[in-house]
Amino acid sequence: VFEMNCDVYFVFNGTAANSLALASLCQSYHSVVCHDSAHIETDECGAPEFFSNGTKILTTAGDNGKLDPHALEHMITRRSDIHYPKPKAISLTQSTELGTVYTPEEIREIWRVARKHGLKLHMDGARFANAVVSLGASPRELSWEAGVDVLCLGGTKNGIGFSEAVVFFDRRLSQEFDFRCKQAGQLAAKMRFLSAPWAAMLEDGLWLKYADKANQSAALLAKKLSMIPEAQIVYPVQANAVFVRLPEHLRRALQQGGWACYEFIGGGLRFMCSWMTTVEDIDALCDCLKQAARLC
Repeated sequence: VFEMNCDVYFVFNGTAANSLALASLCQSYHSVVCHDSAHIETDECGAPEFFSNGTKILTTAGDNGKLDPHALEHMITRRSDIHYPKPKAISLTQSTELGTVYTPEEIREIWRVARKHGLKLHMDGARFANAVVSLGASPRELSWEAGVDVLCLGGTKNGIGFSEAVVFFDRRLSQEFDFRCKQAGQLAAKMRFLSAPWAAMLEDGLWLKYADKANQSAALLAKKLSMIPEAQIVYPVQANAVFVRLPEHLRRALQQGGWACYEFIGGGLRFMCSWMTTVEDIDALCDCLKQAARLC
């Protein structure tokens, strides 16, 4: 799939993948720079810090959930004294927590900053497949060819029951990673149950077909929501996430209609489409909103 010789390890979930991968890049006195909406900062309960024995997460801003190279440069260079945790890695999310995607050139821009300061580049690819399909790019173009050292490749969010793959393109960084996995409780007695589904997903391109289905569903949902006057799409819909702002009466109507929705990081209600999302699902959601809008 990636057209290069890489080291691959399977773990149960994305938190373990990200945390152990970053721990392999850093010592306890180091820091990892990421976007302030990144999953490793907002949704992993301090696991990256825990598994690296104290590596600090430093956050910076950027439009639409993406790291800004200039802000990144500032965060890395703002201090270099011994009293401050030394930046050692940059982590970016593909696709981002706000549903946007990094182009190969945008990734290379971040890699140039990393290379300039001797940092490693980690990619949280929980929805990497959605980005590949969205851009029509190859996996290699969005990973090692753009400078990524280690990719946490998402399986769970793309149809696999459980397991994520940690892919080291710089194989020197994976030294003794198997010991990290064992210590963290990520070595299954029957590891084939974690790895076998990947063969089925990858060999015939099924992982990309599933991602394409999710992306197309999100695009359709965004189109239909944009036709409701009081609904406001918050971020560009580039993968399988749709963020929408709704007035309170429409949000109540969704809740009363049985739709379990909530406001997510970045503002607005977040709707995630998957390989299982149907046109009927989308129509039912939008019909609920249209009916509530008419009643008001």
